[in-house]
Amino acid sequence: MRGPVRLALVSAVLMGAGCAGGGGAEPEDGTMAPEARAYLTSALDLMEKHSLVKAEVDWPEVRRDAFAHAAKARTPAETYGPIRQALRDLGDGHSAFLDPQDVARTLDTSADDPMLPEGRRLPGGIGYLMLPPVASDEAAAPYVRSARSTVAGIDDEGACGWIVDLRGESGGDMWGPLAAVGPVLGDGEAGAAVHADGRKETWAVQDGTPSAYADAWGPAAPLARPLPPVAVLTSRRTASAGEAVVISFLGRPGTRTFGEATMGVPTANSPYRLSDGAMVVLTVAREADRTGRVHDGPLTPDVEVPETRGEDKALKAATAWLLAQRPCRS
Repeated sequence: MRGPVRLALVSAVLMGAGCAGGGGAEPEDGTMAPEARAYLTSALDLMEKHSLVKAEVDWPEVRRDAFAHAAKARTPAETYGPIRQALRDLGDGHSAFLDPQDVARTLDTSADDPMLPEGRRLPGGIGYLMLPPVASDEAAAPYVRSARSTVAGIDDEGACGWIVDLRGESGGDMWGPLAAVGPVLGDGEAGAAVHADGRKETWAVQDGTPSAYADAWGPAAPLARPLPPVAVLTSRRTASAGEAVVISFLGRPGTRTFGEATMGVPTANSPYRLSDGAMVVLTVAREADRTGRVHDGPLTPDVEVPETRGEDKALKAATAWLLAQRPCRS
């Protein structure tokens, strides 16, 4: 099973859309074209059916406002603004709307120079892996290959512990970064999406790969030293998919987080495609770590280290902690 869809813009996992059978009558203003009315209705129906905060929203008011703003719309495209406003009105801080051009750009896997993970061996035998964002699981294959090669090379040099730098992981797809760091994280259930009705969808790693992507990406080479101590670096830029990877480490033995509190959107999103190829991207679940704790808002690190110009104090603190752990003691 593929778990919750993560995105800063949108994941490549597309879900079918259409009218979801929501309630509430829209005002008959006599000027809105039937095609535009049907399109806006379908978007609002999706929100009312699937939103994480659906029980907290005054849907008649949201619908009245949306149709008032779209009163003169003649085409679906002229309802995009009201749809975006309705998503903002939900107040979950993470839902979004992508027009067809946004969708095409986000799912474009032909970028000439995609950001790839970077790594190196630090003094004292510590492995360092920096994970940037990746837009979609379709774009993640070279990202995963690059990270696995980097991790294997550092491991061959005898890494005793690892620093996983998520300070620039601002969102997108969560599965590529999770596969990239899978050998370091270790196998087993790592987290869960918790829906408004209490239903949980767990995500897990098997042979260093998210279980849902075992066929697509295959197993990763295991570390010579399984379950090493890990320091995770976070910042205010760590968001969405980046926060999901942080959550995957929370509750893991031999793990400590350093840096700044994250942006505060540890929620799972799912995209719903509309009739013209646009997408309503809805926040549908909160996230829980392996201990069962459901997170809501910024993730506060174990050791708070403000970012400063010049010296990387978070990296320094993480290194000092790792060198004090048994596998890295000289």
